[in-house]
Amino acid sequence: MSKKLSFVLSLVGLYLVSTGISFAVFNFTKVGDMLVFETPVPSVSQPPTESGFGPIVSLVGPKDQVCPINGEKFTKIEKELWEVKRPLLVMIENHEDSRPQSGLSKADVVYEAVSEGAITRLMAVFYCGNAAYSGNGVYDIGPVRSARTYFLDWASEYSDFPLYNHVGGANCSSESPGGPCTTDKRVQALEQIQSYGWLSEKTRSDLNQFALDYRVCRREPDRIGHPVATEHSMYCSTEALWATAEKRGLTNVNYKDQLWDKNYRSWLFKDDSPSSGSVSPEFDFWRDYKAYAVRWNYDKTTNSYRRVNGGEPFIDFNNKEQISARNVIIQFAKETGPVDIHKHLLYETVGTGKALVFQDGLVIEGKWSKKSRTDRTLFYNSTGSEVKFNRGQVWIEVLPTTGKVNY
Repeated sequence: MSKKLSFVLSLVGLYLVSTGISFAVFNFTKVGDMLVFETPVPSVSQPPTESGFGPIVSLVGPKDQVCPINGEKFTKIEKELWEVKRPLLVMIENHEDSRPQSGLSKADVVYEAVSEGAITRLMAVFYCGNAAYSGNGVYDIGPVRSARTYFLDWASEYSDFPLYNHVGGANCSSESPGGPCTTDKRVQALEQIQSYGWLSEKTRSDLNQFALDYRVCRREPDRIGHPVATEHSMYCSTEALWATAEKRGLTNVNYKDQLWDKNYRSWLFKDDSPSSGSVSPEFDFWRDYKAYAVRWNYDKTTNSYRRVNGGEPFIDFNNKEQISARNVIIQFAKETGPVDIHKHLLYETVGTGKALVFQDGLVIEGKWSKKSRTDRTLFYNSTGSEVKFNRGQVWIEVLPTTGKVNY
């Protein structure tokens, strides 16, 4: 190792010690015999609002541009921001100590399923709703957690090489250092990410925090007003994540200049049609784990559903607003596991199963269908017609086939 290189690495070590950052991982690019930080440069440069979480551009004009992800209508300015990107999918935890989470109110779609031990995990899809809300230097989403194989299957629906943000994940690991692999092959998410081509040189769509600059993701243990365990403290910047993807050549096109949505299958959408009904679903993911019980209270005035989790309003820390959705889908899937000593679970994502769709104060009893990992999950009513969703945020709640929903 050259003296110059040794000197640079020494400076990095001193920086980590002096700033108290014990869990930052950096990207380096070698220039000659020197290492330099690989830092993404945000493409939107307007400063955020005083709170740090408001729009970074002036959103003027009619809302007549339809989001392909959830059908919601936005301004032309917002469309110009999102159409040069591809969807960003972020793993956000839901451990009770991690609440309130940041950024979920700006997601277009959110998936929720048990990760392990009755604790659910979320995968938020950001594209249209967050297009104008990144903010320079603002870590606006989190806490970000690890990858799970069934979330990869849903992420695969959103582009040829989906931008998938997470902190590590289930992989071939041992019970003790140096021991044999004790992880069931079916749940080895990190190995699957590699096999799907998301780590290939020209298609590096995987956004594992361990391979990102600290200015993209960082730990904020006191963010919500009191200290939390390390695993509940990782937050990332949507703006910096998209800038990283742009630097890698993954924008609205891939390295072959093919559009990300070339094979994307959008759902069907409709305008609101509120009824006289007031059906509000409530359920447990696993029985007797009330901290993760969910109720969606139907609000007639807004024709939306307000989320309650563990008996408390589910709040977005960024804007202090209760999370609401225009559509709440219950997808019943076969649950298998734990399948290994690490207590990993599996959910059936390909095939068909029962589904309940809550919208307009009513419930639609039907089914879901997904033909392959990369195919879109579609939802049908009892007569076999595809369900048209209300324009706006969609939550997909994945319950085991034995799950009970009261409404």
